[in-house]
Amino acid sequence: MDRPVLLTGAGGRVGQAILQHLGDAYDWRLLDREPLTDKKLPDGVDRSAVTVADVTDRRAIKDAMAGVGVVIHLAGDPRKTAPWTSVLKNNIDGTQAIYEAAHNAGVEKIAFASSNHAVGAYETEERTPDLYRETDEYRLDGTELPRPGNLYGVSKATGEFLGRYYYDEYGLSTVAVRIGNLTKEHPPRNYERGQAMWLSHRDCAHLFERCILADYGFEIVYGISDNDRKYYSIDRAREILGYDPQDNSAAYHLDGTPREQ
Repeated sequence: MDRPVLLTGAGGRVGQAILQHLGDAYDWRLLDREPLTDKKLPDGVDRSAVTVADVTDRRAIKDAMAGVGVVIHLAGDPRKTAPWTSVLKNNIDGTQAIYEAAHNAGVEKIAFASSNHAVGAYETEERTPDLYRETDEYRLDGTELPRPGNLYGVSKATGEFLGRYYYDEYGLSTVAVRIGNLTKEHPPRNYERGQAMWLSHRDCAHLFERCILADYGFEIVYGISDNDRKYYSIDRAREILGYDPQDNSAAYHLDGTPREQ
């Protein structure tokens, strides 16, 4: 990638996982509503490359977007219990502002951070808890319609629709990544669902790097590690993006301790 990469929500969990592993690999432009501490700013990234602004600040977004080739859009209210006023402003209006600015700036592609909550209602009482176990063969693969489990999920599904619109209308390539359960060192303890949708930090960074480098039109993929327990298929991410995850929640017991190799 010859042009800079804009990372919105750079100070959040996903943004920090990406920068932890890829901080020196790209010419970053970072945007966050809060100033980034020295700990959150990668080596080699000057503070002049950081924009402190709300994701709905269209003038600030326009300035941050200038000359950018790829956008990784993570910013928004991440709370699954977020009220409608917040998801409407931060997750829907904010995402539309990013897409509009990207289109106007001639950005090549956007990787949009969607969420497992966009399809949370597929986890019905009839399917759980077997759905989270290795023996179950049920898979969501990105071709199914959204079924949000909360208003946060509604906002993420709307972000996917915005990506579809800006691709169809303007040719702005988009991949929506339905992110699972991101943790750094090991899957969540004593939590079958968390192990089924675990995404390690290094797999997260690798997945979004493939979003930067791969060619695609409009795609929806799942962002999890290569877990034995899974009800999200990562076949599309492998095929379209070249995703090659290295981690697997099966390497850990349910209590979080590593299994013997």
